[in-house]
Amino acid sequence: MKNIKLVIFDLDGTLIDAYPAINQSFNYAMRQLGYPLQKASIIRRAVGWGDANLLKPFVGPKDLIKAVAVYRKHHKGALLKKSRLFASSKRLLRYLLAKGYKLAVASNRPTKFSWILIRHLGLEKCFDAVLCADKLKAGKPHPEILQRIMRKFSLGPEQTLYVGDMVIDAQAAARAKVKCIIVTTGSSSGAQIKKEKPYRIIQEIGSLCKIL
Repeated sequence: MKNIKLVIFDLDGTLIDAYPAINQSFNYAMRQLGYPLQKASIIRRAVGWGDANLLKPFVGPKDLIKAVAVYRKHHKGALLKKSRLFASSKRLLRYLLAKGYKLAVASNRPTKFSWILIRHLGLEKCFDAVLCADKLKAGKPHPEILQRIMRKFSLGPEQTLYVGDMVIDAQAAARAKVKCIIVTTGSSSGAQIKKEKPYRIIQEIGSLCKIL
């Protein structure tokens, strides 16, 4: 992968394990609005499309706006208490920075909460750009989020690698004509990921050091 100059990362399930915070905020919102609580495994499979889409299948249409507001208010605190980096994330980012790669984030998580995570976990100096779906007309799997980051650095698809954990990450990369590596620590199953035929599938994010 000698031509790669820019590495773009998803956050949740890729670099960061925020699932305990998501689960806690999700079920807090369900409890407050009188809806059934859900198991962590069910919530996990719904993650990745933004918080409104996370909640939408589980509440009535008239309650969605309120559910999102309740979720977000709770989530500001939950992220600080329940989120952590995957074991080798910081080591990987330091390695890539030392090698001179440009690093960026492309996430469907809202900008406000992405930055809460990034600052809380001490990653703010690692990334040259952070772009989230709430700043775009369409989030992943639409390729715009990757295309805009590439344009920012005047780099093309052949110079870019995208690293994510979900089917929608692989789909966004394919549509942007970018090589994609999927790590199996996120929301999508191994079978779902294999079906998308990403460039590589890895078991943990630190393996990227050997690839790059």
